[in-house]
Amino acid sequence: MNMRVSRFGSALFLLLAFALPLSACGGNNADKTISGSNGDASPKAVKVTFLNSKSEIQQQMTEAAKEFTKANPGIEVDVISASEGQSPVERASSLYAAGTPATMAMLDAGDIAKFADKALDLSGEKWVGELAQPNELNGKTIAFPFAVEGYGLIYNQKVLDQAVGGTFDPATIRTTDALDDLFKKIEASGLAPITVGSMDWSLGNHYLALAYANQPAGVEKYLETLKSGEAKLSDNPVFNGLMDTFDVMKKYNKGKKDPLAVVLEQTAADVAKGEAAMTFNGNWLITEMQKTSPDGDFAFLPVPVSNNAGDHANESLAIGATKQVFIDKTQSTPEQQDAAKKFLDWLVFDPTGQDIMVNKFNIIPAFKNNTKELSNPLAKSLKAYNNAGKSIPFAGNYVPGDHWKVLGASMQKYLVDKVDRTALAKEVESYWTSVK
Repeated sequence: MNMRVSRFGSALFLLLAFALPLSACGGNNADKTISGSNGDASPKAVKVTFLNSKSEIQQQMTEAAKEFTKANPGIEVDVISASEGQSPVERASSLYAAGTPATMAMLDAGDIAKFADKALDLSGEKWVGELAQPNELNGKTIAFPFAVEGYGLIYNQKVLDQAVGGTFDPATIRTTDALDDLFKKIEASGLAPITVGSMDWSLGNHYLALAYANQPAGVEKYLETLKSGEAKLSDNPVFNGLMDTFDVMKKYNKGKKDPLAVVLEQTAADVAKGEAAMTFNGNWLITEMQKTSPDGDFAFLPVPVSNNAGDHANESLAIGATKQVFIDKTQSTPEQQDAAKKFLDWLVFDPTGQDIMVNKFNIIPAFKNNTKELSNPLAKSLKAYNNAGKSIPFAGNYVPGDHWKVLGASMQKYLVDKVDRTALAKEVESYWTSVK
């Protein structure tokens, strides 16, 4: 089956509904296994590299690589990261340009197709049979779906219970006006209603992408109208509703005196400590939050995009298979390719690897056989929304690799009032009409 580029990864959009009960650089100069003709020489370790684009689990990924090597002494896995300011696709491209591509590269789902000619065909791998949904491009499985993730407003249950004078029920917030009223109650209780992170990837590929995810025509068709110049965001109800909510978030932002200084770590700490009731982010934030509050009670609240309480978007989280890993076939040796396959197998089939995926990486695996119990509250919350059918597309899977940087910067300008909504809409439209 031929899939369009923007469709890659979207086949796993409803993955959890099928997968549950889920709880939820190698180059041509790298070492390879060598043995003498009589078998009396000691084999050298096969060295492979793993480009990790989930910076929040860099330490955990490095530790996982060490655990894998303990179980597979003949293989060394070196975990490298994307450089500051580089998108995953830029980092992968620069490694190829230098002649030292990663043996395994983790990219955003929408970028895998750019490397299709460099990716090893993984269709025959055992783990393909454990996928809850197919993960194909042009009839082949060329990437390993690393995680099912979702995002929305993350809140501290204790803080909201205090603000409403009882047990806070997220189902009571189904409009932008209701969110505004809730923020007033939180402020009256003496706490900050929200901390808004300034990260370009969060504002661009996550928040702004909600405007694409909630279009009646669907993500792909709407993006086509943006590319053609037909769509006009200034007149679009979903875009305007989403930005109305963002204006409310800006109004009550704990960091509004210096919005661009608010980084991911601060958003996590503010909510974990109870200094702010909520922030906008995804289930991956739990790793950072639990550094401050390992036993905190956190959950998701959908981002309302209108004052119509019946809108599906107002009760749904963006959920999808996000990060994908491909194995290089152009400069990695057969030994390195085999070693990379073993590493991916280990994550899927080995009990230690399975546990690391769920309880160290804090992700929801894309594989039916991993029944490890979810241990963190954000993953549990995400699972509950998905099981209830309250999900919308993870539209960041459909956008080009530079979307987060270009339009994330536009959103940052809006955050600090350097552009108004009309100017923001024009910047978004200009970006899409330039996409080839």
